[in-house]
Amino acid sequence: MPSPPKNSGRPVIEIEDLCFSYGGKKVLHHIDLVIRERDFTAVVGPNGGGKTTLLKLILGLLKPARGVIRINGVPLRSPWSAGAGNTGIGYVPQQIDHNLSFPATALDVVLMGKHNPKRRFFSRNTDQDKKDAHQALERMNIAGLARRRITDLSGGQRQRVLIARALVTDPELLVLDEPTASIDTRGQIEFYHMLQELNDSLTILMVSHDLLTVASYAKSIACVNRRLHCHRMFQDSMELLSAFYSCSVEDVCPVEAVSRHLRAMPRPLFSGAPVSPRTAPAGEEPRA
Repeated sequence: MPSPPKNSGRPVIEIEDLCFSYGGKKVLHHIDLVIRERDFTAVVGPNGGGKTTLLKLILGLLKPARGVIRINGVPLRSPWSAGAGNTGIGYVPQQIDHNLSFPATALDVVLMGKHNPKRRFFSRNTDQDKKDAHQALERMNIAGLARRRITDLSGGQRQRVLIARALVTDPELLVLDEPTASIDTRGQIEFYHMLQELNDSLTILMVSHDLLTVASYAKSIACVNRRLHCHRMFQDSMELLSAFYSCSVEDVCPVEAVSRHLRAMPRPLFSGAPVSPRTAPAGEEPRA
């Protein structure tokens, strides 16, 4: 497969020869990837393909069996090295824990983003912390929800609160794990438009199961199914998509619908800085 055109932007994430296994079973196999500043990269793939594992490795929550991950040029060596206070990562999980034993407000949740391993968890929030939290809520257009209990908010509102929490430390990279799972269709459209606005000043990396939707908003696609395939845009290829989802074109498979939809999509939807697979050294065959 030809490599996407190179982007001259500074590398934010660099992954070299990354391998990971669970109980002896290979989950990720020789992954090479570079994501550059101001990219909006969606990581897609079948269930069990390794996309969430890749995200956890980038966050420093798992230790690779082999390979190197660098965030802003700094190698990850421990879970703490991926903290927002160190490498400029803001993390947005799928949802807030609904089993909170205290009546947390939206402002309380955003202020949690100010706590990191170098700071005592029960230390008091400063006036600057509170100012930053209110500014993050304003940035998400939910300043009026600051005193509302998080459990009383809609799925879309909760996700905005989580993004505000991620933004409160002024990160350079925003990482999201299937952020639209609890949002209705209309809310998802608004959510993706909001991400596009954030992408003007942030690099975005997002794991998603929704191939059709991310194809309309992301600039670059990283397809993960144990191995990695990088695309600036989806190709009109049944063979490519069916190989990605490990099923044949004759099977009853969502890939067929996906391919038909992608053929009809206007190309400008995919304009922007591409994900760049690392170039193999001279004399070495590039890995799939």
